[in-house]
Amino acid sequence: MLEMEAVRTIIRRALEEDIRSGDVTTACALAGAEKGTAKALAKEDLVVAGLEVFREVFRLRDPALTFRTGLRDGDRVTRGTVLAGVQGQLAAILTAERVALNLLQRMCGIATLTRQFVEAVAGTKAGILDTRKTMPGLRVLDKYSVQVGGGRNHRYGLYDGVLIKDNHIEAAGGIGNAVRRVRDRAPLLARIEVEVKTLAEARQALDAGADVIMLDNMPVDAMRKAVALIGGKAIVEASGNVTLATVKAIAETGVDFISSGALTHSARAADISLKVKKAKGRG
Repeated sequence: MLEMEAVRTIIRRALEEDIRSGDVTTACALAGAEKGTAKALAKEDLVVAGLEVFREVFRLRDPALTFRTGLRDGDRVTRGTVLAGVQGQLAAILTAERVALNLLQRMCGIATLTRQFVEAVAGTKAGILDTRKTMPGLRVLDKYSVQVGGGRNHRYGLYDGVLIKDNHIEAAGGIGNAVRRVRDRAPLLARIEVEVKTLAEARQALDAGADVIMLDNMPVDAMRKAVALIGGKAIVEASGNVTLATVKAIAETGVDFISSGALTHSARAADISLKVKKAKGRG
């Protein structure tokens, strides 16, 4: 579910960034009373995500605008599909257009890429996870889009999960020290995840009592050995160098989860356009 108050904050900041003192082009080119409709058109096959966000951009710009769609987030559509329509004052529609499209295109792009990863590992037990490698300020939208695409969210931020990475291990003086300190100081039910790069480190993390062991940038053969070594005594996550070309082989090693920052930092914005039509006899 989207946290709509957080979404509205994002939208208001985006509109302020784009409009500031006013939309010079629209104010000069239109008489001001023109009304009409606008349709968001998919120009490629995609997975829909962000319809409510798209609607909210126009609503915040002009509450009198009306919105319609026959789709839901998660729907797969083909090129040429009308995703949504907006009707009302054309000045408001034109001024909100870019922000609405930017957010919808990004969200659909992330959902579409995530769906491709999920489908690539079909038939294995591996789940697809995102990371914290999101666009600053847009995490709520990025992570929601991953969910729409069929992926799952890793920790949302530094505050809601423990992940002991290589730099923590170095600073703490080793895997054992880091895990012990976290175990002593973290909330009682916090699950402890440790990033490892070698089989020896995987053994250390297991011996230290890690709940989740992340195999970072390991070759596939080493991952398979690590899964056997861990033997179900901890959840196993694979991360690093995960692409659509490699994800199936990684999944077949027996890992429980595969995390990829590419879902959010490298997803291409979906190709969507907004076409406006002026109502006859207006303006």
